[in-house]
Amino acid sequence: MIYIQAKRWDGTVGRPEIQKFAGALQGHRARKGVFITTSSFSGDALEFTSRIESKIVLIDGAALAKHMIDHNVGVSVSRSYEVKKIDSDYFSEE
Repeated sequence: MIYIQAKRWDGTVGRPEIQKFAGALQGHRARKGVFITTSSFSGDALEFTSRIESKIVLIDGAALAKHMIDHNVGVSVSRSYEVKKIDSDYFSEE
């Protein structure tokens, strides 16, 4: 089972928030979790997740936006561009 916590955050998400999430995972006997934020994570938060037994994936605002674009979730096409290349066969003198 994987638990997910998503927060719209104004400032940087620090280690205490990740520790609370890790504690909640242990309370449910879960070993995997995903913590998603619209902002970013502090260095202490990133370092903490690398040292604990539970696997916690941290997804910050930039990664969240990339996933949204990659999977067309919550986004729409505003403009599209054509990229053209020269057809060298057109210019051959055969």
